[in-house]
Amino acid sequence: MSLQLNDLSVLAYANNFTLWHFKTEDSSVTTPEYFNTASDMMSVNDLIIASVDIDSAPVTQFYIVTDITSGVVTVAAYA
Repeated sequence: MSLQLNDLSVLAYANNFTLWHFKTEDSSVTTPEYFNTASDMMSVNDLIIASVDIDSAPVTQFYIVTDITSGVVTVAAYA
């Protein structure tokens, strides 16, 4: 499954930083290049709050955008 842009929303934006919320039933959120469709909207160090609901077992996880190169977005779990 791939990123559905209508499930990605801006919660806050200030000083070239965006806090995103993303809701999905897709377990592959952390796979390489998952957020590429949004590469023109995101910046390195943006924070994504992901509400992932797989088999009625919702989990909320924070991800940070660690790199964007040539439209390829890399994220990592934020501890």
